[in-house]
Amino acid sequence: MDIKTFAFAPSSPPLPVIAAAKLAGISPSIDTSLSPDSPPAFIFSDGLKLHGAYALLRYIGRVASLPNFYGQNALESSQIDEWLDYAPILSSGPAFENACKYIDEYLEKCTFLVGYSLSIADLAIWAGLAGSGKRWESLRKSKKYPNLARWFNSIVAEHGTVLNEVTSVYAGKKGLGEPTATKSKDQSVNTDKVKKVNGDVSENNKGGSKPSAEIDLPDAEVGKVRLRFAPEPSGYLHIGHSKAALLNKYFAERYKGQVIVRFDDTNPAKESNEFVDNLIKDIDTLGIKYEQITYTSDYFPELMEMAEKLIRQGKAYVDDTPREQMQKERMDGIDSKCRNNSVEENLKLWKEMIAGTERGLQCCVRGKLDMQDPNKSLRDPVYYRCNPMPHHRIGSKYKVYPTYDFACPYVDSIEGITHALRSSEYHDRNAQYYWIQEDMGLKKVLIYEFSRLNMVYTLLSKRKLLWFVQNGKVDGWDDARFPTVQGIVRRGLKIEALIQFIVEQGASKNLNLMEWDKLWTINKKIIDPVCPRHTAVIADRRVLLTLTDGPEKPFVRIIPRHKKYEAAGDKATTYTKRIWLDLADAVSLSAGEEVTLMDWGNAIVKEIEKDQDGNITGLSGVLHLEGSVKTTKLKLTWLPEIDELVSLTLVEFDYLITKKKLEEGEDFIDVVNPCTKKETLAYGDSNMRNLQRGDVLQLERKGYFRCDLPFIRPSQPIVLYAIPDGRQQTSLK
Repeated sequence: MDIKTFAFAPSSPPLPVIAAAKLAGISPSIDTSLSPDSPPAFIFSDGLKLHGAYALLRYIGRVASLPNFYGQNALESSQIDEWLDYAPILSSGPAFENACKYIDEYLEKCTFLVGYSLSIADLAIWAGLAGSGKRWESLRKSKKYPNLARWFNSIVAEHGTVLNEVTSVYAGKKGLGEPTATKSKDQSVNTDKVKKVNGDVSENNKGGSKPSAEIDLPDAEVGKVRLRFAPEPSGYLHIGHSKAALLNKYFAERYKGQVIVRFDDTNPAKESNEFVDNLIKDIDTLGIKYEQITYTSDYFPELMEMAEKLIRQGKAYVDDTPREQMQKERMDGIDSKCRNNSVEENLKLWKEMIAGTERGLQCCVRGKLDMQDPNKSLRDPVYYRCNPMPHHRIGSKYKVYPTYDFACPYVDSIEGITHALRSSEYHDRNAQYYWIQEDMGLKKVLIYEFSRLNMVYTLLSKRKLLWFVQNGKVDGWDDARFPTVQGIVRRGLKIEALIQFIVEQGASKNLNLMEWDKLWTINKKIIDPVCPRHTAVIADRRVLLTLTDGPEKPFVRIIPRHKKYEAAGDKATTYTKRIWLDLADAVSLSAGEEVTLMDWGNAIVKEIEKDQDGNITGLSGVLHLEGSVKTTKLKLTWLPEIDELVSLTLVEFDYLITKKKLEEGEDFIDVVNPCTKKETLAYGDSNMRNLQRGDVLQLERKGYFRCDLPFIRPSQPIVLYAIPDGRQQTSLK
């Protein structure tokens, strides 16, 4: 099945795909007539189509006759996929140099990114650099990143005929996608408004990069955009909310506008000052710079006046239909018996509601919209309900409270909001929002939709998260197993990783279920280049190795905490005659085997002591420091036998539920994971006494951790939370 046509938008050519096709000798006809918001595509001879830059790149990698173009085995293919996931960071302005630094360090001992020959991973990174134009050229000439420049130059030297043709024809001096040979002098393209695959816009249009959140707001004017982030104070901010918050932040910065934070506090039964305080903390953690904080409750008097005004105008009525019957009538499109009550009767019942009388508690205020409309949100929605519970800010002053559907369009307009960002799950209510604003006689606010962020094995409903808190399944809203901002930060996620994860999705309206692995992979690439290295040995059945020619007196050396990052500082390592090994390492040893003791040198195992049950009780060996570390199969972490070692509790976590996605109507309690936390006792090097809460570190050969409880006293262990590294999470059972 041949590729008949390769189609892409002229303003956003997928450079790595074009280069890969040329190198692979694939020469379909080129169609550059696609609209700017269309993804690149292959059209095959049988009419089938394949869309998306990296999908096309992977396809070429699989079918090309070039050796190992998509890796020679499953591991290399997965490593290539990892680099394709990473490549879009080169199109993120602030992260560009950090990415260059990371890749430069990675290439210190590598000729290619994966394996020993050119792969599509190399082309993806090459395209990210080449597509950045003068920025990379300047860094390339500065010798700031010598390994990266060496790698780039070698690829260009080897494949320069193709790569130079691709950049000269499709990148051009201004980074525009139309072939420079056919572009007239007076022809110009506004790259600030070139839409990409999911409606995104890239100021520096880099072929082959993933979409970013650089998108246009309809009818937005620079300096006049005013947005709001409006959480309900009934829980902590979670990863789903963070998408809305960060998109508001992005648009405000893009259009030099403002963001206000408004607490939608219309339901006293669920809300509290604790949630308000922690939401503000979470918003600050996300780096949201807001103009002011407001509350929907600030507008309660005006909202009550508006409700009464609509009643007097015949645009709202008071209904005492029981709730279940009302819901059924709305589903069936049946008018309420109260719909045609007189204004006088409605006002009388409205006063009963305000007073919170027994009669008033039976009633609600409904808008008079259209009970026959196919869009059920327009079938006379509820505007006001009675609630005798005191409000967390204003006490028992009111007995009636507006619904979100009524309050939001009013307050948005009154506060001068120009664009209301809402997730697409509210799409059917957009018509209702506009209808209510029109009935109120208020200025229209434009709604901009984006897809809700859903994560595998994750509940984002605050009601369901509250169940875990109330039933003691977690330690609180900031528990590291929770998808709250405080929870994932406590687990070890860097906010920069979350921002990059959100930005890469852009404001697509397509519903998606995201893998946590993607987020943790981004996080690893942020923490790995800078986090200090330490050593731990699992306490259970640890084994002593006696080095018969080891130092009679312990001595100390000062070595770097990170060999490639000087700012991580130094640590003191003690060398002794007897050292501790993990049991798992001890059982893998054979008498006569030469191994490498990390940060020391080689040693040869002489004897393995076992008890009558065959359990290893001790080891003996000799140092062989002149031996080559390249010849040993095992590189072992170890700790000296000294009193200064610190006690550790290593904590691993699992998902709170056992199913990737709940089906409609499925009870989450049926899939609650019974085992979500595992604690392992260990010992760590003495330098870990200096860890502070929140510090991120790597325990050599064990993974990344975040310090949750630092050293206080010898009898109390330091608590370290395991940070996922992007590999598939395994069950703790």
